[in-house]
Amino acid sequence: MTETVFPQNADVLIVGGGSVGLSAAVFLARHGVPALVVEREPGPRAHPRATGIGPRTVELLREAGLERAVDEVAIDMTNATLGKITVDTLAGADLAAIAAGLPARTRMFDTAAYSPARLRGICPQNRLDRVLLDAARERGAHVAYDTELLSLEQDADGVTAAVSGPDGTRTLRARYVIAADGVRSGVRAALGIGVTGPGALGPELHNVMFHADLSHLTDGYGFALAELTTPDAPGMLMAIDGETEWVFHTAQEPSPDLLRTAIGDPGLKVEIVSVLGWRARGQVADRFREGRVFLAGDAAHAVPPTGAFGLNTGVADAHNLAWKLARVLTGRSAPALLDTYHDERRPVALLALEQSRLRMRDLRMHFGSGPEAARLRAAAGAVNAPIVHVGYRYGGASAVEGLPSTEDVTLCLDGSPGSRLPHVWIGERSSLDLVGPDFSVFTGAPVPDPGVPVHVVEGWPYGTVLVRPDGFVAWRGADDDLAEAVRTCTAGA
Repeated sequence: MTETVFPQNADVLIVGGGSVGLSAAVFLARHGVPALVVEREPGPRAHPRATGIGPRTVELLREAGLERAVDEVAIDMTNATLGKITVDTLAGADLAAIAAGLPARTRMFDTAAYSPARLRGICPQNRLDRVLLDAARERGAHVAYDTELLSLEQDADGVTAAVSGPDGTRTLRARYVIAADGVRSGVRAALGIGVTGPGALGPELHNVMFHADLSHLTDGYGFALAELTTPDAPGMLMAIDGETEWVFHTAQEPSPDLLRTAIGDPGLKVEIVSVLGWRARGQVADRFREGRVFLAGDAAHAVPPTGAFGLNTGVADAHNLAWKLARVLTGRSAPALLDTYHDERRPVALLALEQSRLRMRDLRMHFGSGPEAARLRAAAGAVNAPIVHVGYRYGGASAVEGLPSTEDVTLCLDGSPGSRLPHVWIGERSSLDLVGPDFSVFTGAPVPDPGVPVHVVEGWPYGTVLVRPDGFVAWRGADDDLAEAVRTCTAGA
């Protein structure tokens, strides 16, 4: 997987080749910027880690032409209706009775009303990364594994980086750097950027990936999570493919016997594939930018897994930053545009952290449905998950300031500046599919040529809006003011 030949100079150097770093490379390539990615691991990780890909991430994959490829490697969960269950052991659980006792469920991400994005189920991070890696390389990015960053030094024109790889130590030159090097980011530490938040949350855990055929216990009933409470081996069982591939989170020393005890089948054939140690953390970097270096993903924010907000927030970081870097690199926007990355993404990260922590107190706020779950969220100050993924807004003191609803994401996607462009079907295409690498205008009636693409949509109810390359509304107003809005917004000043 290692590239031993890669350029000494790059417009953008990405430190970290996980999902966020590879996403950044793919998004930059869409804007004509080939990136260089360096990753100290010898190749993509085989361990699944995160599994929940939210609707906004699927939209971004769709924009990059990867929605189908990711859907093909996703696990079909269309019939997985149990969500999260709590049982003593899986063998002792009556899943049919649990299913019969559940109220009619509304899918958490039934996106038809607000998004064209579709994914048939979970996509473990290791499968996602393979798709992203292939796409990044096909589109001109260089991805060098087994290559570790040693140092960074900035000056007025760029960044000099020393890296160590299979061919020894090399010096690279880049105009900008994206640090996607994880929760213990060496780049963040070297820049002296502090973090805010509670830090470690809960005990040290083992993330145990194992193979075992549990079909005789699940009997066709799917679930996302099973909290196993047997005193001898408590932990959380996560479905990866829902058949033979699983992950078990435990504070005890992993062993096949421990897994058999937790599952409740002493004769079960178990193969432990890999084990990762981890501990939930809650922290957000005090700054997402230092000169020509930008933090993204876990380097910028560590979010506990409850809610599946961490990975998705990181991919959105990369998407927000990519078009801004591209415009500044090509001289189409002023360098001041890059300041908006911190201003926009840090409030979203704070929202994701807050909402994840609230859900840790009562998982019914996340896995529940209907009025009772909404009541629990309202009492706790939580918002519905789709709003965390796609319904937030840029430009306010917080990412949810001024939202018309904390439950119904369709009400939040109303064409207001700072919100994601509303999804409207135009024939077989979504309005989101018409967002290109430049600014564009969406309107219900013809307007004078503003110098950017114009999409006249019959029955468009949202007024004349100017949309950024990332699909967020930059401006809405009178047609007479459109030309000036285009000049101001595209300049990035």
